[in-house]
Order: sequence, then structure tokens, then C-alpha cells
Amino acid sequence: MREVRLRFSKTGQAKYISHLDVNRVFSRALSRARINLWYTEGFNPHPYMSFSLPLSLGVESLCENVDIRIVDDISDNEIKSRMNDALPQGIRVLDVYEDFMDCRDICFSDYVFKFEFEDNETALQKIKDVLSADCVMALKKGKQGRRRVFKETDIKQFIDKYNISIRDNNVVLNARLLAGSEKNLNPTLLFDTIIRLIDMDYEWKSIGRIRLLTKDLKEYK
Repeated sequence: MREVRLRFSKTGQAKYISHLDVNRVFSRALSRARINLWYTEGFNPHPYMSFSLPLSLGVESLCENVDIRIVDDISDNEIKSRMNDALPQGIRVLDVYEDFMDCRDICFSDYVFKFEFEDNETALQKIKDVLSADCVMALKKGKQGRRRVFKETDIKQFIDKYNISIRDNNVVLNARLLAGSEKNLNPTLLFDTIIRLIDMDYEWKSIGRIRLLTKDLKEYK
């Protein structure tokens, strides 16, 4: 038995596949690819699969990871080839390797947000004003007794750095957000907060995760 990491991309219509369904997609693809997995022991054995950091629904990514334990004598290149033949459109295995980091090493995540406004210049300045303020107040869902309510939360502390510009008639925001098991900012919450605070009509283009980083800003692999 050996443990390998599959690095994969999730783009196009596949961004609307939930994390739970991605788990099912990989289980079925591994079965179709005839890759024999190591199963857990106990009353309810199941194949070992571990995803590094779940991705928000509607967000594309070029840096997703899933760890599996295989019992076959099969090369990494063969695993990649078989999986790409079995996976649906929009999900592609980019690399397969054995020597990898622990998911607890993840501290940051780099995202690219793309918007289009009728007046991109005004939107650009308004977004700059929002992100440069001392506080960036988001509305997060919570509970008060049995009632669901929205609570204001300052997410400024979760935004490590950012850069914003206009490119190809889009307002493009590159943002490095805190990520991982201890502190994590959902990119869709940041997106929704920006749109609410600038109060402008927009056309949503995309949100993409392009890189995961460690505390020392090394690429997580």
C-alpha cells in the first residue's frame, strides 16, 4: 500500500459540483479507472480519501488536492491517465505524487475575482475604499434561539493582501485570504460583502482559487 496525492483542477460547469458530490465523483471515477484502494477497517469499511481544503460552491480552482491509498502496483502517470479518462468534464488531474505536505500546513489561499460594471472606474475606486477601511463588515448567517439571523462580522483581519485593477473590461481583484482549519475566509462571503457595500449593479464573471500557501508562503503541495 502507498499513499499518493492527486492534484486536480475544477473549472467550468464543474464549479457547481458541491464538495460532497466531488467526493462521490472521485469514488466512482476511481472505480471506473480500476484503481484498487485501501479500505478502512471496522464495521463500516470505506475507501480512504482525504481532501486538503474544501472548495466553496461556484468557485473554480487550479489547486485542489485529494489523498488516496492504493494497493495496486501502478505508476503515478498511469493513475493520472486512467483518472482523466474516467472523470467528468471540468475536473482534471494535473499531477500525482507521493511526497506531500500535511493539510494543517495550509495558512493562505490566493483568489482571483472578476466583476464587470457599467462604470468600472467608479466600481474600482469604491472597492478600494471598502478594502482599505479599518473594518470590512460582513453579514454572516447565525442563530438566535431557533431563529436564523444575520450577524455583522469584521472580516478585515482575514484579508492578508490584495491588488485590484481593470483588465479586459473587467474589474479584477487578486486577494490573499487566510485559509486552513484555524482561520478561514470564504471567498463568496468576501464577494457578497463587497457587492453589498459598494451598492452597484454588476455582472458576475468568476471566482478562482489559484494557489494554497503555507505560513512561510511556500506553495502547498
